[in-house]
Amino acid sequence: MAPQWRDRPRCTRADGGRDAAAAGRAMTTIRLATRDDRAGWEALWCACCAHFRADLMTAEVVAGIWRRILDPQFPMQAWLALGDTGAVGLAHTILHPRTFSLRMVCTLEDLWVAPHARGQGAATALIGHLADVGRRSGWDRVQWETGLDNQRAARLYERLATPRPTRTYQIDLVSRP
Repeated sequence: MAPQWRDRPRCTRADGGRDAAAAGRAMTTIRLATRDDRAGWEALWCACCAHFRADLMTAEVVAGIWRRILDPQFPMQAWLALGDTGAVGLAHTILHPRTFSLRMVCTLEDLWVAPHARGQGAATALIGHLADVGRRSGWDRVQWETGLDNQRAARLYERLATPRPTRTYQIDLVSRP
């Protein structure tokens, strides 16, 4: 079965993640982020947050997310797509149980490819890698969502996954300025 899925920061990175992988033309590998990947991950994450105008993405929140990613007891992971000069893409995932199966579900929370590396297969490689890991690990599925106006992503996702006939709702529990 095919998988399915899915902010202006106060980060100090203004380069859009380019220093992490200036050229990044040839995708070489997908792997979990390690402690040594902080700079490349942060450049990509801050660029993603700036794109989505995540105004509350403070340095404290970025540091807290990074700590969660590195904590093996926390169900959040960061996967990196690496090009010739470093990280060109990232996928944040959360592994969790579900009520319709005894198998775990992987939710792709964030998928971001640096603008200079788009159209070169990094997003496809990240999603494909997650599906492969899931098959080997016995997950029920990989799922994600995307904005209704994100047509470019939707074209990619519809080649890789089956769209679900669902809507997403939320109740914000924290007041935002």
